[in-house]
Amino acid sequence: MSTNTLSRSLHDVGLAAWFGGTLANAIALNPAAAEADSPSRTGAVANVGWDRWTPVNAAAIGAHVLGSLGMLGSDAGRVAAQKGALRTTMVKTGLTAAALGVTAYSRVLGRRVSEQTDVPADSGTEPTTGTPADVAAAQRQLRMLQWAVPALTGALVVVSAQAGEEQRPSSVLDGITSRIPGLSG
Repeated sequence: MSTNTLSRSLHDVGLAAWFGGTLANAIALNPAAAEADSPSRTGAVANVGWDRWTPVNAAAIGAHVLGSLGMLGSDAGRVAAQKGALRTTMVKTGLTAAALGVTAYSRVLGRRVSEQTDVPADSGTEPTTGTPADVAAAQRQLRMLQWAVPALTGALVVVSAQAGEEQRPSSVLDGITSRIPGLSG
């Protein structure tokens, strides 16, 4: 029996960093930016933090996707044969696609906010009355999306745990025999 330690490690460590980093930034960085020396510097402070996080986040996402592909390649036979495994794989794929889309769109919005310097804001995701309309609109969207990425990646952690449970020998045996007429219980 071969192991898939590298793919699993890339999958898990990448997902952990993606989830944890975006959650930490939503909880700490965006609100902490409000502590800038003036409201016009709040957005700039948040942007510095997000700009530092972006390459790490990109590497984490890349590691997760690479690990996921490696795991899928090694588990393809089991996924095809075991009842329920394909459904779990499809749910993981859908969550991953959604998290990637929200992450990418958040970055687009973040760039829209960061293009203008010295814009007043209450926090990294909360405009003031003096914030330009286009930046304020982007910040309002970011205020919601900052929680969507950790929610989606957190759901991926849960579904990945379910996928791991499906790989227990007894689950594999039950999943395969349930597809054979007369053997299912």
